[in-house]
Amino acid sequence: MHSSRRTLPPLATLLPFEASCRLESFTLAAEELGLTQGAISKQIRFLEAELGVTLFERRNRGVFPTEAGRRFGRIVSDALSEIAMETQRLKARRRPGEVVLRCQLCEAFYWLMPRLSSFHRLHPDVEVRVSGSIEAIGEAAADFDIAIQTAGRRHGSYPLVFTASDEVFPVCSPSYAEAMKCPLPLSALRDERLLAHRVEPQDWMDWDDFLRQSGSMVRVGSKGRSFDSYPLVLQAAVSGQGIALGWRRTVASMLADGTLLRPCRESVIRPAEIAVYLCDHAVEHRREVAAVLAWLAQELA
Repeated sequence: MHSSRRTLPPLATLLPFEASCRLESFTLAAEELGLTQGAISKQIRFLEAELGVTLFERRNRGVFPTEAGRRFGRIVSDALSEIAMETQRLKARRRPGEVVLRCQLCEAFYWLMPRLSSFHRLHPDVEVRVSGSIEAIGEAAADFDIAIQTAGRRHGSYPLVFTASDEVFPVCSPSYAEAMKCPLPLSALRDERLLAHRVEPQDWMDWDDFLRQSGSMVRVGSKGRSFDSYPLVLQAAVSGQGIALGWRRTVASMLADGTLLRPCRESVIRPAEIAVYLCDHAVEHRREVAAVLAWLAQELA
């Protein structure tokens, strides 16, 4: 047996330990790993017995890593991250000339897909496979070469290539606007049905952020209808359920064909709203990836 094998702790305990240390909660670790809280607690006790060290302080309101627990947690977390990244590299083998481009679902549907034909005319030998998602790239291991998402969202350790601007403003359907006198002053928004994208953490601009950055003293808080994904917010606006915040690059085609309109004049410019990230293994496909990055930079300029 290799000497390092004799000194390793039981490998089955490491995932429960890392999750518990990172989240400071056996309950949240159990939810993340799909186990029971009792199973997590049992694995931690087993690991502590094996090491002869107390890794967590148990208190009435939760569990907290000891100094030894935090130090060991950092080492285990780094090791698991390395394993996950190498696993992703091995799984991310592409067909010759293929690039996987991950994009938030709404931007993929309304902004990216209508433009891809222009890229294929320029680079007929490069195949772009679009992967649409509502998850942030930092929340789960993802198989991609390049990713586009809102800059404030979790991105893990993926390196940022560049950012691009966007503009945010209220949008609604023509049918909803019939009962209003447009342009609508921002102060009147408190009396309208506002559609919001509520997530934890709130890494998207919400209504109060928009009103504050527009210079308005109005605040709406949690008033209105909330959804857990932006595509649902946008679809609710299209179907006449209320007023949503629209990102110009996403809603431009719907404004052009009259599916949506702008009930207010005000808007907020976001200079670095869109972020483009690169996956580490993408260097293996340098020519194809460079072509897609150059095209994206031009389209987003």
